[in-house]
Amino acid sequence: MTGPTTGSLRVPGATLHYEVRGRGPLLLLIPGGSGGAAAFDGVADDLAADHTVATYDPRGLSRSPLDDPGAAQHVAEHADDAYRLLERLSPAGPARVFGASSGAIAALHLLGTHPERVERLVAHEPPLVELLPDAAEHRALVARVQETFHAEGLRAAMTVFAAGLTRGATAAREAAPQAPPALPPRAAARAERTMADLPYFVTRVVPPFMSHTPDVDRLRALADRLVLAGGQDSHGELPHRATARLAERLGTGLLSFPGGHTGLTTHPRAFGEALRKAFHG
Repeated sequence: MTGPTTGSLRVPGATLHYEVRGRGPLLLLIPGGSGGAAAFDGVADDLAADHTVATYDPRGLSRSPLDDPGAAQHVAEHADDAYRLLERLSPAGPARVFGASSGAIAALHLLGTHPERVERLVAHEPPLVELLPDAAEHRALVARVQETFHAEGLRAAMTVFAAGLTRGATAAREAAPQAPPALPPRAAARAERTMADLPYFVTRVVPPFMSHTPDVDRLRALADRLVLAGGQDSHGELPHRATARLAERLGTGLLSFPGGHTGLTTHPRAFGEALRKAFHG
């Protein structure tokens, strides 16, 4: 299969880098964390067999520079970016959308504000911790991560963050940034971009996204086009708990996907197949 077609889109305050491959109904993939468009390298080509797959670097990450590098970030702004991409790439009708982690938070806001542009949304483990009864504890976690970043640097901050998400020191050490092993050139470039974008993600994306409270009543009215998903290996972890709580509030089920919170990268083939089934289910 040939490589994706790349493009750029001017949006208020930023220029978005996006990639398109395949043909069929549009499927917009919104990444979480600092992965950018490359987070979907393991699934995009397979999904492109029956979709026009669009991926992109969210504003401030990698190839999507901000006009003002110090600008504050907002969920609504990131959701509006996704809307503008849909307007460009699927002007004739609604599209399918997938969001992972923080990208799922933006995707849920997109559904709530522009439901006419979303045929079906699959949201995988959005860490909407404000829905949880122990939300105050997690606000304290976010503050602790920021303090650690400024006092001790990225590695220490990521260790604190991962420990709070997983509630396990071993998992936290594994999730902290590591020097990547020898990788093929494309994978090495992806890992390098991900590492370079982590400070921006930790300090500028995590605080506003993890303090975001969704419009549950609005989402409940749109639940017929929403699929909430959680990793089969991440039960009890913070993002899975928050997603399960949202499903409970909406009165919907929670679809099980392969792997844990990062199943997209650890189990790409099985994850992609589960995603395809979720859109056709």
